[in-house]
Amino acid sequence: MKHTTNSLLLMYTEFLVFLLLFSTTLLIASSQTIVETLPGYPGPLPFKLETGYIGVGEDEAVQLFYCFVESEGNPEEDPLIVWLAGGPGCATLRSFFFQIGPMQIQYDNYMDNVPALQLHPNSWTKVANVIYLDAPTQTGYSYTKTPEAIRSSDTSSAAQTAEFLRKFVRNHPKFLKNPMYVAGISYSGIVVPIITEELYKGNDEGLEPILNIKGYMAGNPLTDKSLDINSRFEYAYRLALISKDLYESTRKACNGDYANADSNNLQCMSNIYEVNKRVKGIYTQQILEPDCDPATNLLTIIIPIVRGNRRALQANPINDSICQGYYHEYAIPWANDEKVKKALNIRKGTVKEWTLCNMDMQYNYGKQSMPSYEFDVLSSVEYHKKLSKRNCRALIFSGDHDMMVSHVGTYNWINSLNLTITYNNWDPWYVKGQHAGYKTTYARDNYSLAFVTVKGAGHTAPEFKPKECFVMVKRWFAHKPI
Repeated sequence: MKHTTNSLLLMYTEFLVFLLLFSTTLLIASSQTIVETLPGYPGPLPFKLETGYIGVGEDEAVQLFYCFVESEGNPEEDPLIVWLAGGPGCATLRSFFFQIGPMQIQYDNYMDNVPALQLHPNSWTKVANVIYLDAPTQTGYSYTKTPEAIRSSDTSSAAQTAEFLRKFVRNHPKFLKNPMYVAGISYSGIVVPIITEELYKGNDEGLEPILNIKGYMAGNPLTDKSLDINSRFEYAYRLALISKDLYESTRKACNGDYANADSNNLQCMSNIYEVNKRVKGIYTQQILEPDCDPATNLLTIIIPIVRGNRRALQANPINDSICQGYYHEYAIPWANDEKVKKALNIRKGTVKEWTLCNMDMQYNYGKQSMPSYEFDVLSSVEYHKKLSKRNCRALIFSGDHDMMVSHVGTYNWINSLNLTITYNNWDPWYVKGQHAGYKTTYARDNYSLAFVTVKGAGHTAPEFKPKECFVMVKRWFAHKPI
């Protein structure tokens, strides 16, 4: 009798374990959807698209939404990268449609009452498996289950993204051996090296699953908030936007530190005013483009969140004089359409209105916090220094017509790492025989860094020069000279 009772208890326990595993499998499956068609695109998608949520943080109160596109090349061996759109608070669809994603919006065409879509010939998914992640929380379709989890920061967002990646690979074990890279654009330059270091540390500590982390990529990367502000003045001089006399006078009066200038230093303040007066009317994201920010101030502008004029777009959707950033507005009606949300399997009631960028997180220099976000990292240079001691690759690229986060500042902080210049020292690189920019390669032991400028590109480089950026990253992934 006792033996029978023990057998029944064992069977009951095994049954409970089975139910737990089965329910967990169902939960994971319900959080992942294979999307075969999208509103605005005719016919089935010619690539594999998965959308889903992964819970992170305490009690998984933060639910991070992602779009995952398997490589159209060799998904079993191609790199696995996570891509962050910056902001902070800018949605991943911004990158999906306007930077490195597999689709583009047709600005002058509608289909089923939403902006029509077309394939992007220079999508990075041709050479990589790409996770387009809505991070931090309250970005895009990501949301929180509790009010307490809404507030985020540079460091907490980085930690949650690192947690997300381990859980993603645990749910997708076939990508365990793929080389992994953390990547992002603009403000993501603050968090990308932090996330990368977190992943290396997690491997050191034996966190499962062990990730095949190989390095990171950062484009137009905000890195040191004071240095990047200061570099705008040198950039303005180099690009002939201000005179040499004004630049030298301002540099001397402000001791080269304009971001932290003493307001009692009247000569410095007067010179900064004169500089701003001369660059007013210059579009800081791409200095050759029509001006989208008439109140240009080199000390305050930081990360662009352009609000377009929808009436102007509707009246003349292919007007060459309109600011390029205004075209992003086409993503808003698409992403808020009920057919789209159903196709992407967006959880009902979680996001009232999808926005390009969460304005409660918008960063301007000098701000320490916003309603939903704390800017608790002034500079991520120290994390680059930590990574320079690891077996790690880095690709840093900048548009040479970007005054928002100029290549001058990026070049300066890279030099502060005290690396050794190796094969290239500001050498030109080419795409189909045409000059595409300059490259410098650095190394220290098992660490390597490639710094690349993209000729004619603004903020961000892949948006203005998609073909060149695709060729650049394709060569870098293949360990070939850029």
